[in-house]
Amino acid sequence: MDLSRGRWTIDGGLGTLLEARGHDLSDELWSARLLLSDPAAIQAAHEEFFAAGAQIAISASYQVGFDSFERIGITPADTERLLRSSVDLARAARDAAAPAGDAGLLVAASVGPYGATLGDGSEYRGDSGLSRAQLGRWHERRFRTLVDADPDLLALETVPTLDEAAALTDLLRGCGVPAWLSFTVDEGRLRSGEPMEEGFRLAEGVDEIQAVGINCSHPRDVLPAIAAARAVTDRAIVVYPNSGEVWDGATRTWHGASGAGDVQAWSDAGATLIGGCCRVLPAGIAAIRAVVDASDTDPRPHGC
Repeated sequence: MDLSRGRWTIDGGLGTLLEARGHDLSDELWSARLLLSDPAAIQAAHEEFFAAGAQIAISASYQVGFDSFERIGITPADTERLLRSSVDLARAARDAAAPAGDAGLLVAASVGPYGATLGDGSEYRGDSGLSRAQLGRWHERRFRTLVDADPDLLALETVPTLDEAAALTDLLRGCGVPAWLSFTVDEGRLRSGEPMEEGFRLAEGVDEIQAVGINCSHPRDVLPAIAAARAVTDRAIVVYPNSGEVWDGATRTWHGASGAGDVQAWSDAGATLIGGCCRVLPAGIAAIRAVVDASDTDPRPHGC
């Protein structure tokens, strides 16, 4: 598989869609809770995004952590099973959407940041207090489990700091599974305040990283991120911002105005993997797919 071939539409906010369908995701496990209580709802949400035009589904593993699950009585063995099931559910949705095995539909296993498993919005502050080595040890078991689940690719996403990105790329190097590396940013810098360019530069020397970019950030940050990536790497560029609203971890609510970004401008600037994150529903993905298809002048197929 080569993500530099053609253009791709990524899905939207899985948790947002599940909430819109009436599921209570108010506790710290967020959408990961449904891996326990209602896995069929997760598969149905993936299917809805595929039906809207998504070509890449991101698994519901973002907020799964061995320690956070153990706090509610789930054994490490069961957490491994649930991580694998997150990929299986996305794969089942892909197969339902393309029963003939359409190579243009893919499953990305979400490797979310440490802060996401705390359920308090820590990933948007970039203040985990852990070193690169500690973050690497924390991520390792989950990372290996997701690799063993055999996804088409890995989404190293919503990464807030250089240390966490470096810890993840240490694990990724040599594993043989293609991936993208995507940061959460604010006003042109990582959530930690570090330069975006330094994050994107981490892709160099890691063959598995096929794309770099940002997600779960304000749409206004997309064009500066594309420019920063273009300045330091020739990898494909992935962007899937949120709706423009801001998450309040204390109240577990979203605030501010929402609005669509200029998808055409992102495409023109060089982004070739485009989707949505929190608060972006299937209708938004359908609109993105229409722009992506209109912009795709590459005659090569989207698939592997």
